[in-house]
Amino acid sequence: MNLAAETQTRADDFRPRWWLRHPQLQSALATKSPRRRLWLRRGSTMEAAAREYVLDCGGGVRLVGYHSPQPAGRAPRGLAVLIHGWEGCHDSAYLYSMACRLYAQDWSVFRLNLRDHGGTHALNPEPFHSARLDEVLGALRAVRALDAVRPLVVIGYSLGGNFALRVGLYGPAAGVQPQLAVGVSPSINPGATLEAIDRGPVLIRHYFLDKWRKTLRAKAAAWPGRYDFSAYRGITSFVATTRRFAVEHTEYASYEDYLAAYTLTPRMLMNAPTPLALLTAQDDPVIPFRDFAGLHAQGSVLACETPARGGHCGFIENLALECWAERKILDWLERFTS
Repeated sequence: MNLAAETQTRADDFRPRWWLRHPQLQSALATKSPRRRLWLRRGSTMEAAAREYVLDCGGGVRLVGYHSPQPAGRAPRGLAVLIHGWEGCHDSAYLYSMACRLYAQDWSVFRLNLRDHGGTHALNPEPFHSARLDEVLGALRAVRALDAVRPLVVIGYSLGGNFALRVGLYGPAAGVQPQLAVGVSPSINPGATLEAIDRGPVLIRHYFLDKWRKTLRAKAAAWPGRYDFSAYRGITSFVATTRRFAVEHTEYASYEDYLAAYTLTPRMLMNAPTPLALLTAQDDPVIPFRDFAGLHAQGSVLACETPARGGHCGFIENLALECWAERKILDWLERFTS
């Protein structure tokens, strides 16, 4: 049944306290808040159940993830695979908190680390890049062999949101069929995202450049003599860094070809073979809201929420660090997978 008509875009559902409204504060709280520590202090049953797996993704590629199945005797509502954003990991505050909430609602959870994330630089010789969808699909096939409970949902944040939506687009042809794929603050137009980082606040640009330099150093250290990333230290533009990296360390002939490999359009999403749901803030300092022009709850897009505030992957409501996006996603799962 097409439920798109039931969920229309609403811009006024999320109303944080006035002192929480700044987009940079919301974005910082997404990753720097103590939500993971709060869950651990409460006695996170998701963490207690977690087991590490090294997944065979095909072609010699291995990725690491953490599986938290529901305990024996309790029928899980389904399996949720969570994908972090660029330079995040399975323990990132936004992802960990979502995983705990899902687990508390009787979902089994798998937190997937993308290549070279979560300290896995030594696992595969070639470096991570954002167009590596095949290995993520391979990881999902391996996860399904490990835990075949249905329904399967995939939830991603930022770049992970782009991956989740691409799983919805290309997964069925590769034997991966989620019942719902969710993108939170998804980077659907990576070229515009890179330019927004360069044009945005200096602190945000420095934050992302510092993250990239650190991961390049970690990759070089993990594979002595194989990589020399010293030239990247002097580049102060995120676009320029990506332009050089795309030509030198991906299979694409140009920066433009590389970006095209993981660019998504509203038309593509609304015609996807998998039901999708998206949530993005109009004040996101990293993901330009204009990229979503023309996208609404129609066709395969069952829900498209675009609140005026929320920053990048934030959506924090109060001092208790309650996250509106988590409640929204749980509501979608209740409505679209039952």
